[in-house]
Amino acid sequence: MMKGHPSFALERRTIEHIPATERHGRPWHQLALWFSTNVQINTLITGAVTIGMGLDLTWAVISIVVGNLVGGLFMAYHSAQGPQLGLPQMVQSRAQFGLYGAVLPSAMVVLMYLGFAVEGSLVAGQAIAAWAHVPKTVGIVVFNLVLLMIPLVGYRLIHAAGRVVAVISGVAFLALFVRLLPQLSSHPSGATTHSVGAVVSAISVCVAWQVTWAPYVSDYSRYLPADTPTRVTFAYTYLGSAVGGAGTMIVGAMAATVNSAAVNSDAIGFLAGRFPSVSGLLVVALLVGLVPAGAEGPYGAFLTAVSALSAEGRVRSTAAARAFFVICFAVVASALAIVSSGSLLTTFQNITLFVLYLLVPWTAINLTDYYVVRRGHYDIPALLTKNGRYGTFTWWAVLIYFVSIAVELPFINSSVYVGPLVASLGGADVSWLVGLVVGGGGYYACAKLIRDRRIEPVVQPS
Repeated sequence: MMKGHPSFALERRTIEHIPATERHGRPWHQLALWFSTNVQINTLITGAVTIGMGLDLTWAVISIVVGNLVGGLFMAYHSAQGPQLGLPQMVQSRAQFGLYGAVLPSAMVVLMYLGFAVEGSLVAGQAIAAWAHVPKTVGIVVFNLVLLMIPLVGYRLIHAAGRVVAVISGVAFLALFVRLLPQLSSHPSGATTHSVGAVVSAISVCVAWQVTWAPYVSDYSRYLPADTPTRVTFAYTYLGSAVGGAGTMIVGAMAATVNSAAVNSDAIGFLAGRFPSVSGLLVVALLVGLVPAGAEGPYGAFLTAVSALSAEGRVRSTAAARAFFVICFAVVASALAIVSSGSLLTTFQNITLFVLYLLVPWTAINLTDYYVVRRGHYDIPALLTKNGRYGTFTWWAVLIYFVSIAVELPFINSSVYVGPLVASLGGADVSWLVGLVVGGGGYYACAKLIRDRRIEPVVQPS
């Protein structure tokens, strides 16, 4: 449980089921949290990637809107699971993969959290270094030290920070949109292609951005009252994430159209330069905008790690264990950011697409199980024990996961690897669509054939 109700009360739960007596919050809090999580500089850089792929602003905007509207569906459907089950996202994966089988996607998710923490550290470190005239290494360390405070406290403070940052970031990015808009006329697009392949690949990057929230999202809705309607949780989450993500990416595409090289080298510095008289204030606002997503990373990684290492989620001291994990996470993220080099836009594109390739089969399997196979009916105590009806290793679900990733390979188009079928598709990266169909369809077919996968009523823990 939590001590008292203030936002600064230490959270005492890990992956256990949240009982009715501890449920709190309002559905609209999901809108504020996911709006603030998306309206930040990393989202802007993802939008800039679409210009870097050779699109002009018009086609970049189309790709951004389509990608966020499609990708947002998946993460919002995951969010709706939280109030119904009262569990973190990756614990629910035990129903599909088994207790030990779920360790595999959990490990992938922890790596994803780490990758995005490195991205955030790089961007923030550059900005702090330029603003305070200190080495980038100092900027990276300072950012992660400040960020530590929020996940150390836990759930309530993350939500409270999200509500505050939603206002700050919303105002900052609206101001940037207004300032960049008239500058577009003097910076004609240098687009080199309008091919279907480039548009589809840009859509894939934007879908990937939204899908990366899927393993996070029910972690932050699990304390909502169990009678919260699924459609309400879905709608608030979708609105905050898809609209916030699309709007911020459009600003990023506009910024890259004006000066792509500057966005690539120091995005925050370039944006702050649009308002010379208050550039320092804007730098602070953009750094503050990184806080919600930055805090969700180590917090979610802790929950995911606990779910992988402990059946019941019991640790000797939740606060102490979370503190130890979060500090170690910050140290590793800082170290990796310090030694990282190369193009920021290329790094973002590669990490985002890599995560998409791994997460789409998981999200297809998870959502198919929840909404189609079991229709939300789970034996919750069995998810939190080694000897439950969901078993320790569901071999066929793990096999489908790997097969889904394997069939994605011929369709991948990235700077690191290009699949053999990409050229015949005009350069389009449709790997995530293939993984979605094979993962979801394969799981549904097997689930209907395996007797142990029958739909069961929810059994609430006492």
